[in-house]
This record gives sequence, C-alpha cells and structure tokens, in this order.
Amino acid sequence: MEPISLEELRGFVGATVEITVHDQQGGDQPPAINKKVEKVEYCPDHTHIRFYFDHVNFLAVPLACDIAQSETLFSASDTRSGLTYTFKIQ
Repeated sequence: MEPISLEELRGFVGATVEITVHDQQGGDQPPAINKKVEKVEYCPDHTHIRFYFDHVNFLAVPLACDIAQSETLFSASDTRSGLTYTFKIQ
C-alpha cells in the first residue's frame, strides 16, 4: 500500500471533479456528484485527507487506502470500510 501524497493531489485544487463513493459489498450506490475542490489538506490527526468543497464541507479519505492516481484521476479503496472513493477531473 502506497501512502497518499498530499502534494500530488494539489492538481485537483480549483478543478471540478466527478465524485463517486462505492460500497464494495454491492449495497445501495449513491449517484456521482460534481463538485469544485477548493483545497486539499490533512485532517488534524493525519489519518485522512480532506477534499474541501467550500470552507466547511469536505469529504475525508483515509490515508491507509490502496490508491490509483494520475493527473486527472484519484481512486482510493479502503479495505476496512469496503468503500472506494473516486475523484475524476471533468
């Protein structure tokens, strides 16, 4: 498992991304949403990375995830919760 690099995620700041969160157990799947990422930073205890959509609302992704990343895609699979978080620049 490769650690998530905050610096490599800076390219998502200012971009509109399509966000999906999937349950690996096949439960109800929420629809994809489009949001503009305002900032990316570690949570105070450094266990998650927060993708902020404004000064209050964010989605936190655990640092202990299996990741796949490119310039336009970030995907993190959390084996503990069974969730996969995907951010794709539009």
